[in-house]
Amino acid sequence: MKGDIIVLEEHHIAAAKEIVPEIVGKIRAKAARYIITVAGESGSGKSETGKAIADELGAVGINAVLIGQDDYFVLPPKSNDAQRREDPEWLGPHVEVRMDVLESNLKAAIDGADSFVKPLIDYNANSVEDQIIDLTGVKVIVAEGTYTSLLKNVDTRVFIARNRLDTLEHRKKRNRGSEVGDPFIENILKIEHKIIAGHRQLADFVITKEYAVISVDHDFPQITSLRTK
Repeated sequence: MKGDIIVLEEHHIAAAKEIVPEIVGKIRAKAARYIITVAGESGSGKSETGKAIADELGAVGINAVLIGQDDYFVLPPKSNDAQRREDPEWLGPHVEVRMDVLESNLKAAIDGADSFVKPLIDYNANSVEDQIIDLTGVKVIVAEGTYTSLLKNVDTRVFIARNRLDTLEHRKKRNRGSEVGDPFIENILKIEHKIIAGHRQLADFVITKEYAVISVDHDFPQITSLRTK
């Protein structure tokens, strides 16, 4: 999204350094492009973690691009906020987000497309335009966003387990309009938490609120390995 500034902190980089060595062999072994998703609640550090993963892949010679679910909202931010306030049903992945377009873009990448056209939201202008993503030499797509765990054709899912209270300071730093402290927005975040709480169970890696990385074996889900930053 235009207007967003991604600032990596040590815990984002540390998490990426834990995750990438675990999957680099799978990425190199797969003939088609590899898809990674990074999901979590608002302000949990999805963009930062996604970029850190893309950067770490680059450091081991694997070219990756980062795309954000925020660009796939039906309406730009101010218009979307107004619609939410007018229509209580205007919330969630199947209502306000063009998940089908995101899915289509990722499928095109997997199928070997040289590029795809995605929406790009300009936060300050409250507008949507088209953006061409060049996939020349790209091996990995990292898709970050609240609901990205629901996407199909994903090879590795990462979930950041931080709720609206854990993310308060980050949301203040991000400073998107007057969202922090707005009772309406805080209620939206409560609802959002309920919507995606179960998505943690879909994850291959869970990043806890203390920034520990948990690797989940879905064949033996009761057995996990825990590593801290």
